[in-house]
Amino acid sequence: MKLRFWGVRGSIPTPLSPARLKSKISAITGRMRDSDLSSASAKEKFLAGLPDYLFSTVGGNTACVEVSVDDEHRIIFDAGTGIRELGLEIQATKKPADCHIFFSHFHWDHIQGLPYFAPAFDRENSLHFYSPRDDFREILEAQMRDPYFPIDMSAMQAPLEFVVLREAAARIGSASVKHRPMRHPGGCHSYLVEAGGVKVVYSTDTELDPADFVKTPENTQYFGALDALIIDAQYTLGDAIERNNWGHSSFSLASDFAAIWGIRRLILFHHEPNYSDRKIDLLLRNAAAYLDHLEARGIEVVLAREGLELDIRP
Repeated sequence: MKLRFWGVRGSIPTPLSPARLKSKISAITGRMRDSDLSSASAKEKFLAGLPDYLFSTVGGNTACVEVSVDDEHRIIFDAGTGIRELGLEIQATKKPADCHIFFSHFHWDHIQGLPYFAPAFDRENSLHFYSPRDDFREILEAQMRDPYFPIDMSAMQAPLEFVVLREAAARIGSASVKHRPMRHPGGCHSYLVEAGGVKVVYSTDTELDPADFVKTPENTQYFGALDALIIDAQYTLGDAIERNNWGHSSFSLASDFAAIWGIRRLILFHHEPNYSDRKIDLLLRNAAAYLDHLEARGIEVVLAREGLELDIRP
């Protein structure tokens, strides 16, 4: 199973500002020595040694994650602004795409990229939308309606299917996709993808509840033996305490959760728009240190970044 991250920010798109770009450049040049510029190989070595928060960015697009289990179907979670880039990549292949888009909920940062998803306007593709909400078709159509948008969903030429999730699991090719409500204002659903002996949960906009940690049969079936957990880890502990009931978790709570359930790979996701790349990188390092303190062996911590690709194996 392959994961690809097209948008990882929470709440609102966050482009890299000119001031922050200048700050990165200043910090990089401040580290340079004459020897770092002595040859092409020396330059490459210098750049390779820079921390990620300086030489790259986590990205500014909002939530969109692609899960691939075969070459026939594209399983996509949420349609934040990151889905625009995914759409451009699909169109560049010049091959018909069968896209299955699952919505966690319908706050703007999870749907605002859909009107710019190019494959939807190409009749060679097919789109299937999924949500447990009975009225989700009306919700999606409403954002593409005057005065919010110049065209409505009838302009989409690809065949559209709207699937209200009533069964325990949806089948997409060889994959099973289950859903579960999580704690978030207005409601939100996580999704469990199982295929080829691999289990991955996508759980954005989640304020973990004490009940999620209890090892009931239902919880164990869903969270137990996960190969990867993509989870909202938007806040520092201090911010999470101040913003109780805002519907998001801290890196430390996500780490506690991974330790309790013995999750192999913890992927920190839905980054706070007010946090810099450096601060988000610090959350990653703090999560790893915290898990080490908990003596939670074998849990790999990963920071979700735009463009990140992960190959998840059993």
